[in-house]
Amino acid sequence: MQLSELQQKIKDSDFNPDQPHGYFLKLIEETGELSEAIRKGKTGQPDQESLKGSVAEELYDILYYVCALANLYDIDLDKTHHLKEAVNKIKYG
Repeated sequence: MQLSELQQKIKDSDFNPDQPHGYFLKLIEETGELSEAIRKGKTGQPDQESLKGSVAEELYDILYYVCALANLYDIDLDKTHHLKEAVNKIKYG
């Protein structure tokens, strides 16, 4: 799945332009949960039974809210990735 496809899937099911603050707070909350999962050593690719509270789950949750915020601000993350890669190539060689 491309990032743009994930963005569209999230937009189709969860798009509330009046709630940028709420999406941002959820992003921060999930970042804290990622910290906890890392601290507890819940790393690696989990199966269905061990997904809850894992680094993998929290990374997905963060990605979800990043996509939701990008949708609210009409940002194409695929295009932004390519633009940023070009900037970094110039900056860092």
